[in-house]
Amino acid sequence: MSDPARLPPPEFEIAPLEFGHLDQIVLIEWSSYPLPWSRAMFAGELVKSSSISLGAFGQGRLIGYLIVSRYVDAWHVMNVAVDTAWRRQGVATQLLEELFARTEGAAERGYTLEVRPSNRSAINLYEKLGFQARGVRRGYYLDNHEDALIMWKDADET
Repeated sequence: MSDPARLPPPEFEIAPLEFGHLDQIVLIEWSSYPLPWSRAMFAGELVKSSSISLGAFGQGRLIGYLIVSRYVDAWHVMNVAVDTAWRRQGVATQLLEELFARTEGAAERGYTLEVRPSNRSAINLYEKLGFQARGVRRGYYLDNHEDALIMWKDADET
């Protein structure tokens, strides 16, 4: 019997999200967040010319997604989530690295996001990718009024 720690990571590919993926997006969203986005919110991002919407696909289905919007001269990571069965297997890392590759040279101020301070696994991921805490939005999350940690990654760090 082989050692699970030695198995290669599962294979998946990254491609743009489309309207046909909305049902799968919503399923992942609702299993990931206490205040999930609505289907309409995702649909709105998919049509915005200033947004990048990427999906990770494995075993014939959507396993994770990344929604990013450009605001003036910075990219704002709006939403990233991974199906529970695929977490801690590099999906979110690959989605963010694909974002950096696609926006190279087009991110004057870099990348920003908000994250719950209680979400240590997400913070660790973002720090590993070069994001740094640069501020706090008080009472940002409506479900429990938790603050949001504002993180930035400078464009020259990609």
